[in-house]
Amino acid sequence: MNDIERNVFDTAKIQAISKEILDEAKRQGATQAEVSIALNKGFSVSAHDGQVETVEYNQDKVVDIKVYVGKRSGAASLSDLRPEAVKAAVEAACHIAKFTGEDPCSGLADKEELGFDYPQLALSFPWAISVEKAIELACQCEREAVAMDKRIMSAEEATVATADTWNLYANSHGFIGHFPYTRHDISCVLVAKQGVEMQRDYSYTVSADPALLESVSHVAKQAVERTVQRLGARQLRTMKTPVIFAAEEARGLFGHLTAAIAGSSLYRKSSFLVDHLGKQIFPAFMHIEEQPHLLHALGSAPFDNDGVATRANVFVENGLLQSYILGVYSARQLGMKTTGNAGGVHNLTIRSGNKNLSALLKTMGTGLLITEMMGNGVNIVTGDYSRGVGGFWVENGEIQYPVHEITVAGKLQDMYARIAEVGNDVDVRGNIRTGSVLIEEMMVAGS
Repeated sequence: MNDIERNVFDTAKIQAISKEILDEAKRQGATQAEVSIALNKGFSVSAHDGQVETVEYNQDKVVDIKVYVGKRSGAASLSDLRPEAVKAAVEAACHIAKFTGEDPCSGLADKEELGFDYPQLALSFPWAISVEKAIELACQCEREAVAMDKRIMSAEEATVATADTWNLYANSHGFIGHFPYTRHDISCVLVAKQGVEMQRDYSYTVSADPALLESVSHVAKQAVERTVQRLGARQLRTMKTPVIFAAEEARGLFGHLTAAIAGSSLYRKSSFLVDHLGKQIFPAFMHIEEQPHLLHALGSAPFDNDGVATRANVFVENGLLQSYILGVYSARQLGMKTTGNAGGVHNLTIRSGNKNLSALLKTMGTGLLITEMMGNGVNIVTGDYSRGVGGFWVENGEIQYPVHEITVAGKLQDMYARIAEVGNDVDVRGNIRTGSVLIEEMMVAGS
């Protein structure tokens, strides 16, 4: 146990409780059992009109228990860690298991699959910031943004937040693993006005390490630039045109991919990529992998929700689908082996090209740059894609004017196949790390 864990949470006590839960499950007739515990602590502050709008503290714990009686399973959750509450929760889970149907794929990961020697990753970087200082930063961010451009009518909200989390997973095979991680962010939402027109946009910085956060001045400046650039937005006519998804929005394209190749979608036959292993779904230059052990990265983790050690997995190579995203249960359903992805992927990374966004715009020539998306018109079963978007119309490789109230539509399988380039302007603020994406052609519905 490191100093960070010891200072923030009583982890020795929580580990002892996890053992008590597993022992109690055995006493009540469970043949296998597992427990996940998450402890969270932090606060967020927001400012509006130079005043503190909210100060929110959070400190909670979530305990999930799952027991197996043969091939039957039952689950219970609780936040009360008193012995009588723990005993009642385990009893409830065991009772449920006696009445559920048998599932031949249920049960813990095989002992040899568990990550007993999981890596120790530096993912926790507590921010030694007081609530008073956080309020000062939020007010500074708002103040600088409003003063930067007379078209900024108001700051809807400026927020500073910090959170420490400690995760534990243990099971009756003798595995117990735990790790802390942190997340800190600063954000600013602005409203700009020009004549009768009003537009809204934002900027944010987020990191596991507060030393890697952008300054509040940077966040304010970027929020102002993004917001005023939206003024004068027009609607496009309906057409087919090349499209660039700015890096921040391109993450969604690959989020749909992870949903489509997730084991749970595949064994239910609810994905347009069923039976596509080994098939070409992207152009040959595309390479997509996960990097679960990156330091400072928000998506890193030493083991998955099954206790299986995470590892670098290549999902797409030379445009070919090389691997599904599998936990133990979905792997058994498909007659395959877990990829260490119970709970999802970790730092999905799309290999970038050598062009920045400006160069991608020149490559596109004329077309649509998407910087905002609305709605959720995506069907993973069929691949149908339809989203409301905002952004900029581009001609001769240069932005001409902002656009809004339009929709882009297509099929994900066609969109993936028609990716022309991925930019090197990689957005690392989330679990999917990609640059801007140029697609050869999409349908744009406007006036």
